[in-house]
Amino acid sequence: QVQLGESGGGLVQFGGSLRLSCAASGSIVSIGDMGWYRQAPGKQREWVARVTVGGSTNYAASVKGRFTISRDNAKNTVYLQMNSLKPGDTAVYYCNVLPAVFRYWGQGTQVTVSS
Repeated sequence: QVQLGESGGGLVQFGGSLRLSCAASGSIVSIGDMGWYRQAPGKQREWVARVTVGGSTNYAASVKGRFTISRDNAKNTVYLQMNSLKPGDTAVYYCNVLPAVFRYWGQGTQVTVSS
């Protein structure tokens, strides 16, 4: 059973950048489309970005033009490059398949953007 683990979060200033990684213990080709999600304090978890097995991408309106999702099927890893970060991007970031499946939720990685 494939497990997912997020990393790369941290504290960054307004306008800064971070690159998140989601490493899978098995083939991500076998589990299909992948996505990043986030949950800010006191808010529901929300979808952020999606990448298909073939590399097509979609983004939430709030991050479009600032975030880039990609995947390396050979390395079983999905990435989220985040630029021009804002305090409103502060959240715990998770990766999962699309639609999300409960067993793939991991611990997430904390991203904090200071103003």
